[in-house]
Amino acid sequence: MAGRDQLEVLNVLDQAKTQLYHFTAVVIAGMGFFTDSYDLFCISLVTKLLGRIYYHVEGSSKPGSLPPNVAAAVNGVAFCGTLIGQLFFGWLGDKLGRKRVFGITLMLMVMCSIASGLSFGSSPNSVMATLCFFRFWLGFGIGGDYPLSATIMAEYSNKKTRGAFIAAVFAMQGFGILCGGMVAIVVSAIFRTLFHAPAYSVDPTGSTVPQADYVWRIILMFGAVPAALTYYWRMKMPETPRYTALVAKNEKKACQDMSKVLNIEIQQVKEAKDEVVAVKNRSNSFGLFTREFARRHGLHLLGTTTTWFLLDIAYYSQNLFQKDIFSAVGWIPPAKTMSALDELYKIARAQTLIALCGTVPGYWVTVLLIDYIGRFAIQMIGFFFMSIFMFALAIPYHHWTQKANHIGFVAMYALTFFFANFGPNSTTFIVPAEIFPARLRSTCHGISAASGKAGAIVGAFGFLYASQSQDKSKTDAGYPPGIGMRNSLLVLGVISVLGLFFTCLVPESKGKSLEEMSREGEEEEC
Repeated sequence: MAGRDQLEVLNVLDQAKTQLYHFTAVVIAGMGFFTDSYDLFCISLVTKLLGRIYYHVEGSSKPGSLPPNVAAAVNGVAFCGTLIGQLFFGWLGDKLGRKRVFGITLMLMVMCSIASGLSFGSSPNSVMATLCFFRFWLGFGIGGDYPLSATIMAEYSNKKTRGAFIAAVFAMQGFGILCGGMVAIVVSAIFRTLFHAPAYSVDPTGSTVPQADYVWRIILMFGAVPAALTYYWRMKMPETPRYTALVAKNEKKACQDMSKVLNIEIQQVKEAKDEVVAVKNRSNSFGLFTREFARRHGLHLLGTTTTWFLLDIAYYSQNLFQKDIFSAVGWIPPAKTMSALDELYKIARAQTLIALCGTVPGYWVTVLLIDYIGRFAIQMIGFFFMSIFMFALAIPYHHWTQKANHIGFVAMYALTFFFANFGPNSTTFIVPAEIFPARLRSTCHGISAASGKAGAIVGAFGFLYASQSQDKSKTDAGYPPGIGMRNSLLVLGVISVLGLFFTCLVPESKGKSLEEMSREGEEEEC
């Protein structure tokens, strides 16, 4: 079995007590995720502002809005970059090592966050084109952070608290979403105080002050700050002992690195076993596209990819289009009754409230409970309650649109986020970092994450059109009639039910070593 053949240094790592370095690694890897979520979701806050600034139609009864093709590109192009980045950097992380690739992704995020805010051009289309260009490469860098952060944290953790530490890295995403809303609130509040503007219905042109063009740029550029602050510490991290021992085949270096960061004397490792026992070569020979991988991990990879794909359709649809859902039920006033900066302020306030009440708590409940009740149970609970609350919102949808019921709608909507995050949004990130062999771990996590981003692209593009009213006179400018918000929520409920079924393909990894889950050390079948 794996326990007999695995490196003794990894046994020591699995049994190591939780130490300061574990928490340091959470912060270093987690700040990347903080930046990731800030950058991916802050765009949803400013799309209506971009429409007012660059696509105002003289004499129109409604404020300007991004044309359908532009809105789809601005919302979705970062996901396209993320998908490619997850595949590329996941593969590269297994070839070159986790640490060597970790800094590259962070520098890409810093440079492209700044460049996104500096998007230039002499026409609206050129500004949007440069914005999309830089956000694509921003997504490319973000994509690399997914497999690398998860793999690094998994390979440093002991088996008792591994789930909590990987979940804590991912939980920083909630703070990133929350920070995006808070930055938008502060920036818009400052600018609307300094540059007062009337509502659109009073003065269509004057409702969008020229200085509003600085607001969206500042919000996007702020994403560079947390990434830049952690670059030095990322470069100081040693390679993970598991990669060094199992992939690079340098057991001595693995012992030295582990003794540095986890305060374990090399002598302790030697006393545990006089001579480091190497994992059998044959157990490390099969590749991703082989019959042996399909036999051992084919269903596992199918489970991690399908559940992440289905989850992200629902999750990103909800996150990116909260503003439209809030407007549809009347929680945010009609756009023409507000100035451009008033609208941004109220959208950001609503989104921050949802993040504070539903998103952030869901992540941290997962951190507290995952090593007690397990990954499988949390994922099943999450998908189950996501589907319940989606249907509870969709079936009596007319009831929720009435003014007296808006608070109830927001509470129910926040609960869908809570159970997404105390559920599959966390576990789909954690499990792929635990169940695949070390030499393929980053690659398989990248494939699983890329499948999720494919779902996010479906959600970002599909929901944009699907959620439009069935009444052509009530659709946004340039959009064809859709299936309506009620039917869109029903579809998302069905998707959550499908996620529940595909979860059955995902194994439970609670309390098991990475080598036990990946079955490293077992003989291959001929």
